[in-house]
Amino acid sequence: MTIPHDYRALDLARRTFLGQGGISVGALALAGLLPGQGQAAPGKPADSLAPRLPHFAPRAKRVIHLFMTGAPSQLDLFDNKPMLTAMEGKPLPPSVIAGQRYAFIRPDAAVLGPRFKFKRHGQSGAEISEVMPHTAAVADELCIIRSMRTEQFNHAPAQLFLQTGFSQPGRPSIGSWAIYGLGSESKNLPAFVVLSTGAGISGGSALWSSGFMPSSFAGTRLRNGADPILHVGNPPGVDATLQRDTIDIAARLNRARQDREHDPEIGARVSAYEMAFRLQTSAPELMDFSQESAATLSLYGADPKTPSFARACLMSRRMLERGVRYVTIYNEGWDAHSDVVGNLKGNCAKTDQACAALIRDLKARGMLEDTLVIWGGEFGRTPMVETNPSLGRSQGRDHHPQAFTIWMAGGGVKPGTTYGSTDDLGFHVAENPVGVHDLQATLLHLLGFDHERLTYHHAGRDFRLTDVHGKVVKGLLA
Repeated sequence: MTIPHDYRALDLARRTFLGQGGISVGALALAGLLPGQGQAAPGKPADSLAPRLPHFAPRAKRVIHLFMTGAPSQLDLFDNKPMLTAMEGKPLPPSVIAGQRYAFIRPDAAVLGPRFKFKRHGQSGAEISEVMPHTAAVADELCIIRSMRTEQFNHAPAQLFLQTGFSQPGRPSIGSWAIYGLGSESKNLPAFVVLSTGAGISGGSALWSSGFMPSSFAGTRLRNGADPILHVGNPPGVDATLQRDTIDIAARLNRARQDREHDPEIGARVSAYEMAFRLQTSAPELMDFSQESAATLSLYGADPKTPSFARACLMSRRMLERGVRYVTIYNEGWDAHSDVVGNLKGNCAKTDQACAALIRDLKARGMLEDTLVIWGGEFGRTPMVETNPSLGRSQGRDHHPQAFTIWMAGGGVKPGTTYGSTDDLGFHVAENPVGVHDLQATLLHLLGFDHERLTYHHAGRDFRLTDVHGKVVKGLLA
């Protein structure tokens, strides 16, 4: 069975919009409760997130994306280039840097060699930096892609491009595409959840937006503290019965309006109110880490009472167990324009153990086989040093879209694999290039979708995540 993914727009007559002579009470109620929600998208009731069958049998049923925003330095973590050490302090050959442009350095800036030692690990022999010992210990579970490249060299456009397939806001995110196609397995938690463990995300909420799709497909951002949702409790004087009655009245008014206007976005809002009501029970249970063993907490290095990347990883696994389909954790702070050594040491100390723990924990619970885990940033870092006394910068690396590294695990990817390579200077992809749209096509393939057939009709044409680009990278598949 294949579900149709070509919802058609509905034209609303002016007299229907005005409620046959005047704006309805339901319309006024909705306008007051939900200002500025934007244009509704077409199709079936937008609050229908029932599980659906993909185009073909999936290898992955759910995804955790560990997004290292700011862009980690692949040259100091996963892509060892001894040639850079030999050339340190010298400029790259003109034949290499011709036609290149950068955000903060000149293309003829001096070479900066790898700042850490590398070793080979596991039966696969994956070469990983000493600053990531826990990740190195699970090397045989990883599919390391050293030949990623992107079209964007500034943070916000590059983050948007990776998450939405487009460099400007307004398109649905990849998590939205996933739940648009698959629906939700959870009645009490959102299908698509977003966490952040740093300060500031360049691309903003557009990174988990549903774009022109109904808002029911958007990501829900939860806080990484003890209280994931503010004001989840009722105020004094409002008991559960009164709250339930209030929601029911609003739902009846809004459904009456939906019946007249056939606007699925109204259904999305009703569904959102219902989800918020259920979250009052499900959110505290989700955050009850007393159910986790001391061994599990130690594995992640997580303190249940202290917000951290480790705690977010553990909470992600708990969310998947409760039916959440797609989780993205944004870990900000990898933008090493200065002191790349200190940046990587600090960030790896916060994330390395938990990333490896997540792999081990999912595998021990029999979940890794059908859970896809992705790690990486929006682009890479330059082989050349960034030094700018006026900005107080030294021993850093600038943005580098031509080549970077990510890794994937579980969910149908080939474990113990290093795919693709860069040239001896780590500047250009030398073998098996993987573009952002290729990565997106491959992710959708693992979820059971042909990326060319998973479309959404909007503004007179069918859109897809990969636009007119992308191919499934078969060399990554188990």
